Amino acid sequence: MSDIKKTKDLRGMSESDLKERVDELAAEAMKLRFQQATMQMTHTARPTQVRHEVARIKTILAERSRQGVEA
Repeated sequence: MSDIKKTKDLRGMSESDLKERVDELAAEAMKLRFQQATMQMTHTARPTQVRHEVARIKTILAERSRQGVEA
């Protein structure tokens, strides 16, 4: 499992890298849901961490798209 990226690190990534990261996290979230359903989850805080990182990335992408429209 990958480490949580800080917002500062995420802002340094390109848009395509951020979208790829969201896809990776979505796949991890799906895997975690299955683990939770089958009671095999060992790190119970990870689903929350994944959701928060996805939200951070989507916020950064939205900010960038708004800057593109305003400019």
